[in-house]
Amino acid sequence: MKFLKKGDPKLMNGWAMYDWANSVYSLTIATAVFPIYYQNVTSNDHGNTIMLFGREYVNTALYSYVLSASFLIAACLSPLLSSIADYRRNKLMFMQASCYIGAAACAAMFWFDGISTASLGLLAFGLATVGFTSSLVFYNAYLPEVAPEEKQDHVSARGFALGYIGSVLLLVLNLVMVQKPELFGISDAGIGARISFVTVGVWWALFAQIPFRALRRLEKSKDTFGEKKNNAGNIFGGYKQLRKVFNEIRQLPKLQYFLISFFFYSTATQTVLYLAQLFGSKELKLETSKLIMTVLIIQIVAIAGAYLFAFLSKAFGNIRALIVAVIIWIGICVAAYFIRGEMDFYVIAFFVGMVMGGIQSLSRSTYSKMLPETEDHASFFSFYDVMEKLSIVLGTAVYGLIEEITGSMRNSTIALSGFFLIGLVGLIHIQTRWHATKRKPVAVEV
Repeated sequence: MKFLKKGDPKLMNGWAMYDWANSVYSLTIATAVFPIYYQNVTSNDHGNTIMLFGREYVNTALYSYVLSASFLIAACLSPLLSSIADYRRNKLMFMQASCYIGAAACAAMFWFDGISTASLGLLAFGLATVGFTSSLVFYNAYLPEVAPEEKQDHVSARGFALGYIGSVLLLVLNLVMVQKPELFGISDAGIGARISFVTVGVWWALFAQIPFRALRRLEKSKDTFGEKKNNAGNIFGGYKQLRKVFNEIRQLPKLQYFLISFFFYSTATQTVLYLAQLFGSKELKLETSKLIMTVLIIQIVAIAGAYLFAFLSKAFGNIRALIVAVIIWIGICVAAYFIRGEMDFYVIAFFVGMVMGGIQSLSRSTYSKMLPETEDHASFFSFYDVMEKLSIVLGTAVYGLIEEITGSMRNSTIALSGFFLIGLVGLIHIQTRWHATKRKPVAVEV
């Protein structure tokens, strides 16, 4: 098999196709169909509550807590797994395992059909989330290996764009399945929604074979890093590697400031993306079809948004482009508190789409550019990944707590704007203190 070198179009395009594969989880499971389905099947005449482990929860608050727990588990696992992957030079194996666990969990959600099976549905949802987020740390770590620095913004944006396109295609099919189940010989919309969860698992696992094949050709060219040690050595070697990476990050103040800023604005960004549909369903009483159509609008607009912010980063710099995105996000959160009607929700959805893809793709490529010269990209990206996961833990937990305490999801949106504001201050500090990204040739020893 012919090896693919860094910068090879086949390698970069193959890498980007993992966004096409796994983004169906983000759209159908995390954003569009499952949250609405969950809200519908767990609603009752007793205040939309669920009894779990001897405690009564507001159903949407419990959903937030499950997200928090899932990302906390993933945050605890990813540093260890990624450092071991770097130590053993087998990121692809860990990426594949995470992918298959997530895909299988999505398919298992088929058996969630009401409050009586809520624990099963939430467990499968949690496992799917852990698989999805865990695979991303290895996927993101390949970016500096598959693309030269001058192409990373564009390749990162291409990945997000492919993800939006692929996930929209499957969501359209799922939407028809839910709205017109009789066309598929299905008895009701609930079964259509459950079958859509299975299609996500199949799509994810099937199309992941494209990036796996491309990255396998890159992996096979990296067979000169030394012999693998026994399992115990690998585990301790992974911790040792992680400690060295942490020490390197402490010596890079610009990178530190970026990670802190990223943590706070990501807290708000990810929480909005994961809980927006529940907000529309519960606070605005929007119909399922309108909510899913809103998601489609967001995804289509986000394709243009990802490339728009890639253009802005090229013209004005990554940090300035991120500052613009965060300012828009603050406006979105404040506006969400005051919206009362369907049209208001659509307007906000448009702006969410414009900045959603931009802030995610730019954050990934900006961090990649700030990394020191090293072969241990997975360990460095694990820090990025852990910060993102912990930010979701904080954001979703705060969102759920504020809803339970105040009885309204609107108050939670104001808290999110505060997180954006802290992130904005950090980005402004980076822009005023550092005017250009300078890479330092730092090698992390094993």
